[in-house]
Amino acid sequence: MTVREELERQEHRRLNPLASFADRSKGRPRPEPEREEDVRTCYQRDIDRIVHSKSFRRLMHKTQVFLQPEGDHYRTRMTHTLEVARIASTITRALGLNEDLAEAIAMGHDLGHTPFGHAGEVALSSCLGKPFRHNEQSLRVVDVLEKDGQGLNLTWEVRNGILCHTGDPWPETLEGQIVRRSDQIAYVNHDIDDAIRAGILTDDDIPTAITDVLGHDHSVRINTLVMDIIRISREAGAICLSPDVEKALKDLRAFMFENVYRNPIAKGEESKAKDMLSRMFEYYIAHPEALPEDFQPQLSFDGMERTVCDYIAGMTDNYAVDKFTEIFIPMGWHVRG
Repeated sequence: MTVREELERQEHRRLNPLASFADRSKGRPRPEPEREEDVRTCYQRDIDRIVHSKSFRRLMHKTQVFLQPEGDHYRTRMTHTLEVARIASTITRALGLNEDLAEAIAMGHDLGHTPFGHAGEVALSSCLGKPFRHNEQSLRVVDVLEKDGQGLNLTWEVRNGILCHTGDPWPETLEGQIVRRSDQIAYVNHDIDDAIRAGILTDDDIPTAITDVLGHDHSVRINTLVMDIIRISREAGAICLSPDVEKALKDLRAFMFENVYRNPIAKGEESKAKDMLSRMFEYYIAHPEALPEDFQPQLSFDGMERTVCDYIAGMTDNYAVDKFTEIFIPMGWHVRG
């Protein structure tokens, strides 16, 4: 018996019957023969494929909420991803579900985010004339764009969790549903933390109707949400929150949209970011030869707009600024004496 087979047997001995077992995966888009020497389940292998990918590394230089903040302690897409993974791991473990699957989904869920956060999504939606959705782009990254067009060939369960972590429909696995909830828990709470750091909010600004239910500081709110989801989900056999906590979370998200996500101080630079990405989109459409060499073959089978969109969506914030400067800002010059 291989190490992988023993790990799969252990899953059946220790996990909830409702868990997604690795040896019952619906498989990969391209079947892969099992390796005799493999010591990883299919979901563990998916975690490694995502973490070792270029798109994962780029998350450390992509905006979460605040565009290029001055300070080292603001969240990025990378730190957000890690926080989601840890929250999901805690909930999944407590419910006896598959931690490896939840971790893989969490690590991959935001790979398709644009530079400059949701401002980038708005800009690309305008350029394409149709909605650009980061969850769909995340799936495209792992299916098509990574490994020079080969994709990562992830399992169906991980791919479904990545695609369905936002919007409709919900993930089909309980682990995917946990990641979706963990994403909400993470971003609402850490965005409060960042907004307080930026001087946009204080803890006292949050309505008492919310804090009386969820708690009056960062760690207490996260603990309340995590413990509630564990307790209620155990009783219900589904991933859910109690009505009071569910309402408080929805009210907190509405409060954040009103006071942070649409705040002119927090979002004051977004119009510049949108304009910058839109101008670059137009430039590359007019000058496809300026696209990097590794994007040139894609033009022939994906077309101009899709290829340019993929290139810009994959940029980090700093790389986008550098490319814009290179294309549109006159270079300094000097006269030799």
